Amino acid sequence: MSFLKHFKAGTTILALFIGLLFPATIHHAGAQSTSGANSGSDEVIDEIVAVVDEYIILRSEVESIVLRLLQSQPVEYSGDVWLTALDQLIDQRVMTIHAKKDTNLVVTDEQLEQVLDQRVQQLTGQLGGTAQFEAAYGKSTLEVKSDLREDMRDQLLAEQLQGGKINTIKVTPSEVREWFSQFPQDSLPVIPDVVRLAHIVRYPEPSQAAKDYAIELITTIRDSVVVGGGSMEDLATQFTDDTGSQQSGGHYKGSKLRELVPEFAAVASRAEIGEISQVFESPYGYHILRVNDRRGDELDFNHVLISVDESSADPANAIAYLTEVRDSIDVADVPFELMARRHSEEEVSKKLGGRVLDLRTGERDLVLQALNFTWRQTINDMTEGDISEPAEVELLDGKRAFHIIHLQRRVPEHVVDIETDYERIQLLALQEKQQLVLAKWLDELREEVFIEMRGKAKAFQLARNNN
Repeated sequence: MSFLKHFKAGTTILALFIGLLFPATIHHAGAQSTSGANSGSDEVIDEIVAVVDEYIILRSEVESIVLRLLQSQPVEYSGDVWLTALDQLIDQRVMTIHAKKDTNLVVTDEQLEQVLDQRVQQLTGQLGGTAQFEAAYGKSTLEVKSDLREDMRDQLLAEQLQGGKINTIKVTPSEVREWFSQFPQDSLPVIPDVVRLAHIVRYPEPSQAAKDYAIELITTIRDSVVVGGGSMEDLATQFTDDTGSQQSGGHYKGSKLRELVPEFAAVASRAEIGEISQVFESPYGYHILRVNDRRGDELDFNHVLISVDESSADPANAIAYLTEVRDSIDVADVPFELMARRHSEEEVSKKLGGRVLDLRTGERDLVLQALNFTWRQTINDMTEGDISEPAEVELLDGKRAFHIIHLQRRVPEHVVDIETDYERIQLLALQEKQQLVLAKWLDELREEVFIEMRGKAKAFQLARNNN
């Protein structure tokens, strides 16, 4: 057992969504990849490989999970890997069956729509835009969401059931110490330099010349459409700074007003169908908009965005503002967290009192060497409790800004230790306990459900039993 093993509760839930959202072409790619790894012996593109009460599981669903496992982890294709992917899907179906019997578990239509929108938008961004998403799936976004709606409702019910079980699992300090004591002292890993930070962020104000240029360009584009008869789609493809819709000519279909920033939603809600809006501003820059269709709060529209060039932004106001905030903290002894909530312009950390989290894991302990040079340059000469002078930074989301940093904790590189790293060790001990309890619980749930293996699953299972 590896000390650094990290169990992600909810793997079965995520696994199902991968299988649901990726189109047949990707399923087939998975089948081809795995069959190649299996000496080309598999010719069947799809088949039923398991029956779980009234649900069936297709080979293509399993293959897409296997493909993801192979891409994300240093493992080779094998029957065990394939059966692990199948087990994830079976577990999800088993939890869905039990969740449907629990009258305390409810998924509202609003919750369902919100999750569907978030997941589809995420994939749309990954694939390069709505047009690419619809081309990959072979259907419109609304049709994809309609196809997935009931499966997603099942998934959310299962997620609630699993979440309820996970929330009952706790770990005591004595369990943490016992868990840690099983690892030989000479095999404990080295933890690199880590820091805990909070910061207050201010964005530099773009120059008036940059704003004027953006306004002039978007106005010229509007005139080209309204007066010159140009194609909004062609001009969006050529000029828009919205990379998510550039290839589709600025087109968005099935967007909801509540998902849009307020400035954009205000114009979209009152725009005449088919007309080109006046130029308007949002936090992203300057836009023109054409609403093609509106049904309730759902929109089909095209837009062009021209962002303001921030490379020549004047940092003077941001630096002066942060200097004043820093002085207030030092002189008036105001808590840094309170000032961050009041004055920071970075929304995520602002709500957390300025705390900086790892965007991938949500953890507070940040590996110093993994931070951008602009962060390290400020932190290197600081000691615990220090608040830095205003400094330029490339934020974790890639944006340029200025900030002051509160160095709340700094732990030099060291062999992992129960006293120094208790929170990290506690989390790992809890995750392993969750894994063990969930595995036993799922075995018990499976006993109450009819499960039958077929086709490739049955062949792999027989091969495993014979070895």
